[in-house]
Amino acid sequence: MAEAQDFSFPTRIEGHPLAGKSVLIVVENLPLPFDRRVWQEARTLVAAGATVSVICPTGKGYEARYEQIEGVHIYRHPLPLEADGALGFLIEYGAALFWETLLAWRIYFKRGIDVIHGCNPPDLIFLVALQFKLLGVKYIFDHHDINPELYEAKFNKRGFFWRLMLLFEKLTFKSADVSIATNESYKSIAVERGGMGPERVFVVRSGPDLSRLKSVEPVPEWKHGKDYLVGYVGVMGEQEGIDLLIDAIDHLVNRMDRHDIRFVLVGGGPSLDGLKRLVSEKGLEDWIHFTGRAPDQVLFEVLSTMDIGVNPDRVNAMNDKSTMNKIMEYMSLGKPMVQFEVTEGRYSAQQASLYAKPNDAVDLAEKIAELLDDPAKRAAMGSFGRERVEKELNWNTQVPALLSAYAAALGKD
Repeated sequence: MAEAQDFSFPTRIEGHPLAGKSVLIVVENLPLPFDRRVWQEARTLVAAGATVSVICPTGKGYEARYEQIEGVHIYRHPLPLEADGALGFLIEYGAALFWETLLAWRIYFKRGIDVIHGCNPPDLIFLVALQFKLLGVKYIFDHHDINPELYEAKFNKRGFFWRLMLLFEKLTFKSADVSIATNESYKSIAVERGGMGPERVFVVRSGPDLSRLKSVEPVPEWKHGKDYLVGYVGVMGEQEGIDLLIDAIDHLVNRMDRHDIRFVLVGGGPSLDGLKRLVSEKGLEDWIHFTGRAPDQVLFEVLSTMDIGVNPDRVNAMNDKSTMNKIMEYMSLGKPMVQFEVTEGRYSAQQASLYAKPNDAVDLAEKIAELLDDPAKRAAMGSFGRERVEKELNWNTQVPALLSAYAAALGKD
């Protein structure tokens, strides 16, 4: 009998390779511990012996300005608004830089800093790091989003602000001693557009923590009397392609007479209210349910109950090169999926997914129906995905690369 694999989160890494080091992580777009990738990184660095401080914004349920959780010192700051338009971004980023600078100096005088670990977006955290590089502090850039492509995807244009994004990106890479990329596409950008040597760029994927992400007992009520449940987990934003998914559901219901499928979409975001209105306008409320931002219990129930997952991310330069956490979550629970044809989506899922034509809602609908009507294929694809996560993509497989990035930054490689 094969020995059971241990997917427990590392709480003590042998040799404590970062003992005596003080690390400051700066992240602007989400609070900790809600930002799961950064939270996993922070806890791993603690397990490696480092003293870890994090600067992040406050958020719903995360209002405390300071708290220590699992050995991580978390400093949260307010933001005046959620940016919308050039003026909004200027106000938000200006306020964030003010608080990040103030708190970074407070942490420096309290416990010292050996490494600043900056997580974009935006590509402006190097302005905080530069102040400390003069004092010998190393800067690691953790590349979460490709901002020029994100701007282009969001506003469907280039122009002055797009060029400004390129400049900030270049200055970020130039300031960094080491860069962490979430996939090989991002590593290529760091090398080709950022001018970094390949030996200074480390791929650390956003692998799921399998000790946390576990199946629970299915909850039939989520199907709302339907035969099948299709789940979506993620942000409700413009570039996530939820409008294309709604078009696909409209086709399934009103063209293919598929009244036997319930769609549950888990997550919040700036487009949520508009998407709800769109569903109402199309008369699809009986087939589509939005949970809004939901606790883990709801997330796990939906993931465990659903027959397949869907990833409708619109095909563009941003999504083609980005790794989506929802794909990993579907695979972790052994769920097959349907998505559009994108480079990194295919790399992650491989045979765990069917691939629809780019941005083709009708083909997406047909692929969903095809997969739901073939239980044997669903089972085989789900098993493949789970095995791939267990062997290659879970967080524990990414820890050596993260520690290698730190060793390189600190001159220990």
